[in-house]
Amino acid sequence: MSPSATEARKPMAEHLVPFLDYCEVEKGLSDNTQRNYKQYLSIFLNWLKKTDNEEISPSSLTAKHIWDYRLYLAREYKTSLGGTLTKKSQNYYLIALRALLNYFAERDISSLSSAKIKLAKQKDEEHISFLDVRDVERLLAVPDIKAPIGLRDRAILELFFSSGMRISELTALNQDHVSFLSDKNPERTFELSIVGKGKRVRTIFISPRAADWLRKYLKSRGDVYDPLFLNVRSRTPEQRRLTPRSIQTMIARSARLAGLSMKVTPHTLRHSYATDLLARGADLRSVQELLGHKNVSTTQVYTHVTNKRLRDIHERFHGGRDIKK
Repeated sequence: MSPSATEARKPMAEHLVPFLDYCEVEKGLSDNTQRNYKQYLSIFLNWLKKTDNEEISPSSLTAKHIWDYRLYLAREYKTSLGGTLTKKSQNYYLIALRALLNYFAERDISSLSSAKIKLAKQKDEEHISFLDVRDVERLLAVPDIKAPIGLRDRAILELFFSSGMRISELTALNQDHVSFLSDKNPERTFELSIVGKGKRVRTIFISPRAADWLRKYLKSRGDVYDPLFLNVRSRTPEQRRLTPRSIQTMIARSARLAGLSMKVTPHTLRHSYATDLLARGADLRSVQELLGHKNVSTTQVYTHVTNKRLRDIHERFHGGRDIKK
């Protein structure tokens, strides 16, 4: 029996670690993507165990299994908060499974074709939640800046809205990444190169106001730890870096205290950043580069702003309104 035939008969669970190694070494996927794949595929493996299919192998996987798993994700699976998955979230789980099947194909391991996994259809126009400038101001005013934690949280919120960073990019920052902030020119906008999604390098910008809050926060620290944003409650150096989950919790709590009725997440602030740029006249291509989107089609979810701006321009300048009926 050939090695690939032997691999095709192993239980699905035994392929998880080799698949993640493949994602790291051969595909060069980011740590965040690898963690997500591991999380999503663990749900699939748990479902196999729950349905007495724990020993199922790649060669035994059928389209019926995939369909039953999709029904489970849509109807039965609950998030940590007890809610159901949106179609967009369901697709993340299916994309991870599809990536695993592609791995089998590249390794000549007999299995179901990844083409058999169809993603859930979403609405043509994705709903984007964002804050207007007044809501952002209310959110920024929440942290108690008299306390070190409050200064940290204010600096985080300011940096999010100034740069449009992803939460994984922000938590990965170290103190030495912003050493240039020692230049205290009150009018200067700083540039910072970061490694974003897909390990693509892009430039983000830190406004003079955000830079000032970062300086105030760093001045309050008095330590030599590497992470830019610290978990002050941790006693071990290895856990000093503030986690994405902690920041998500802080932002949600701040939004409630600010009296905002909508759910606010780090990505809401990223949407707010992009929306503010477009509303003030930035073009879609520039916003694409600032957000680090690989394709402009991803940025086109913000057409709710550009469409309104175009309508306003039409109403202001089109001569048709002056023609007599």
